[in-house]
Amino acid sequence: MIEPTIQDLETLACQAGEILRAGYNKKHDIQYKGIIDLVTEIDGQSEEFLIHSILQKFPGHHILAEESGGVDGDHEHSWYIDPLDGTVNYAHRIPIFSVSIGYARAGTMELATVYDPMRGEVFSAERGRGAYLNGERLQASGTSELEKSLLVTGFPYDIRTTPDDNLTSYGRFAKLTQGVRRLGSAALDLCYIGAGRFDGYWERSLQPWDLAAGALIAEEAGAKVTDIDGKPDYLTSTPSVIAAQPILHEKILAVLKEEKLSR
Repeated sequence: MIEPTIQDLETLACQAGEILRAGYNKKHDIQYKGIIDLVTEIDGQSEEFLIHSILQKFPGHHILAEESGGVDGDHEHSWYIDPLDGTVNYAHRIPIFSVSIGYARAGTMELATVYDPMRGEVFSAERGRGAYLNGERLQASGTSELEKSLLVTGFPYDIRTTPDDNLTSYGRFAKLTQGVRRLGSAALDLCYIGAGRFDGYWERSLQPWDLAAGALIAEEAGAKVTDIDGKPDYLTSTPSVIAAQPILHEKILAVLKEEKLSR
C-alpha cells in the first residue's frame, strides 16, 4: 500500500488552508454540536476536500476526522485530520486557527503537518528527522523553571457541567509562572511548544485529531509529551496532554498530581 511523504501532508494542509483563508471574515452558517462547541460550513468544506484528496491518492487508508468521523480502512495506515482547529476563533474572525494532519503507520505517528494560513506558517515533522517551520529546524524551549516559564492551556467544551474544568489548574499555574495563555487551537499550542514560543502546555478532554500532528512536532523539537497523568500514550480513550522541556514537564506534572490528590 502506498505511503505518504511529508511533502504530501504539507501540500494537503496548504490547499485546505486556502479554503479557510477564502472563507475568513465572511458570514458563516454556524451549527452547534454542544452549548459552546460550534462548527461552520468551512469546517465541512475543508474536511471534504482532505478526505477526498487522501483517498484519491491513498485508497484504502483509514481516516479519523473531526466532523464526519472519517472513513474506515486499513488501520495500519491511519490519518488524523482536523480541518479547522480553532473554529470558535474562526467564527469570531480571530486569526488564530489551523489545519492539522497526522499520519500513523502501524499505530505510530510518523508524519505531521500543521498549517496556519493567516501567518503562512507550515509546521511539520517526520519521526526521527526533527521538526521544522517553513523549512527551518525547530528547537523547544530550554526553560526548566516554573517561575520563568510561559504556559498555554485550553478548557473543555463541557466546562459548564464537568468538575474537571481546568480552572483550578489554571489558577495554580497563573501564580507559579510568568503567565498562562489560551489561544484556542490545540494544534498551534503544540507547534508553539516546538518553536519555543511557549515553555509548557497542558490540557484535558481533547480528541486524537487535536493532538496527533502537533504532538509529533513538539516531540521532534525536543519536548517531552505525555498524557495528563504522565503516561506516554496521549492518544488513548480520553486524550490529554502535557508538553514541555523534560525537567519542566516533570514540574508541571507534579503540580497537576498534587491538585488531583487535594480534591
